[in-house]
Amino acid sequence: MIPNIAGAIAPSPVLINSLVGLLQRVHGGSFTEAQIQIILLTNAVTNACSWAVAFHTALALKEGLDQADVNAIREGRPPKHRQYAALSILARCLIEKRGHLDDRDVDKFIDAGFGKDLLLEVIAVVAASTITNYTGSVTKPPVEVPFQAYVWSK
Repeated sequence: MIPNIAGAIAPSPVLINSLVGLLQRVHGGSFTEAQIQIILLTNAVTNACSWAVAFHTALALKEGLDQADVNAIREGRPPKHRQYAALSILARCLIEKRGHLDDRDVDKFIDAGFGKDLLLEVIAVVAASTITNYTGSVTKPPVEVPFQAYVWSK
């Protein structure tokens, strides 16, 4: 299945090629798919992109994330799992603070067992999701049938 967001992005070769290249690197990076979905779902909620929240809710559950953790993120709260919480909090801080993290933000991420290299990798995931979140908010693609059960609004 080709997601509706791809159709919304496709008219711009610059945007679609940038996104495809970035997503290949993100999904081939250091994080597990479950960890990536934690970040992507958090970003979708933080950016209030309804399409992306529905899509990443489905993918997070498919990756085996606990329903309670997924619901927490959808409600703007961190998941209970320590490392998932650190990923979610960092992603939200990056967006809300526009990249201007303070030492405490970084320390919380490091204290959860991540290295500074992975902090930089989270920036790549945030960049990828910003493309889809902004495009989704601007173009308002319909939510595909398989994701209808996860429709969300702020």
